[in-house]
Amino acid sequence: MAIKPVRVSQLNSYIKRVLQSDPLLGNVSVVGEISNLKYHGSGHIYFTLKDETSKISCFLPADAIKNIRYELSDGMEIIAVGYIYLYERGGSYSLNVRDITIEGFGNLSAAFDKLKEKLAKEGLFDEKYKKPIPLFPRKVAVITSETGAAVRDIVKIIKNRNNIVDVLIYPCLVQGPGAAAEISDAINSVNQLFPEVDTIIVGRGGGSMEELWAFNEEIVARSIFVSKIPVISAVGHETDFTISDFVADKRAETPTAAAQIAVPDIKALKEYIENEKDDLIHTIKRLVKYMELKVAGHSIEILTTNLNQRLSYYAMKTDNLDKELNNALVYRFGEWTACIEKYKIEIDSMNPANIMKRGYAAILDDQRILSGSVNRFGAGNSLTAVMNDGEIDCKVASIRRIEYGKSKKENEL
Repeated sequence: MAIKPVRVSQLNSYIKRVLQSDPLLGNVSVVGEISNLKYHGSGHIYFTLKDETSKISCFLPADAIKNIRYELSDGMEIIAVGYIYLYERGGSYSLNVRDITIEGFGNLSAAFDKLKEKLAKEGLFDEKYKKPIPLFPRKVAVITSETGAAVRDIVKIIKNRNNIVDVLIYPCLVQGPGAAAEISDAINSVNQLFPEVDTIIVGRGGGSMEELWAFNEEIVARSIFVSKIPVISAVGHETDFTISDFVADKRAETPTAAAQIAVPDIKALKEYIENEKDDLIHTIKRLVKYMELKVAGHSIEILTTNLNQRLSYYAMKTDNLDKELNNALVYRFGEWTACIEKYKIEIDSMNPANIMKRGYAAILDDQRILSGSVNRFGAGNSLTAVMNDGEIDCKVASIRRIEYGKSKKENEL
């Protein structure tokens, strides 16, 4: 008997109804390794889940991503919870994911590193955004489990160190699927409802990486980053590091250390103030003693003695200056006298009267004008020879021109 053929769309529609009616396929958990991870512009995530021999396409809708606690990456082994869905037009089926869990330290480390890298690129860990922890807070908020040992240790340390500070306990879950959302809401609520709080301590005691995971979720990191109140992260033990440690304004190795960072030790502060007071009193006493000695040193007798000593000093100094000035004047007068004598000798050597004493005469023409050349005279002219002790009137008999430096014969020629 021939079977009536059906259309492709009819077959896919039938298969879809069969798959959706199967209770096992309507809520299935599948273990596998992520590959071909793609983030669509619509906000949906597509990836393949595979094992050694097979694979299945997976679809994570945008509205379900907010419930995912981990940053996904290729190679990560996960447990995907969802239902099987058939895409009729393409004839392909996929696992539509509702939730994802991660098991194994390696996979958690991969998720941790991926989120840390993402937030670091956004600048959430930059030092320039870190707010200083107040030195003298009036109110400290503690966000942690109200039943854990951490809250008791924090309150005990704060009260032992500083019983003036008010402590606000804001309880919340610190582990499990809903813990991150509660921690985030608590940070936001303290900022909105209790703006007078000076410092927030957020954290918990030690535990495994899975138990501390709430402090590695993005929602917690972003709430810490936008908090207007400085946040101290105190998660686990000294060797434990979480994302909240990197984004917080201050990391404390333990909840106990966070309490010590948050408030000053009143006893130590009082001791410091006492020491400063003692040092100040000692300094003041020394200063007063010094001033007393200085005042005592300004008595009339001492001032008179000092004044007489200074007057004697300046009198002696004046005498020395007077002697030096007299010596300088005598020396300079001697120099000037020697110069005058020198110039007098030079002037005397140029006196015509002295020259005439050696047998020289000055010749005047008939106009009694001194002449030094025979060119001024002719034969028969009158002239006067002026000598040291008188004058002689003369007549020119003849003229002989002589060029000194030449021989007698050369002058005759």
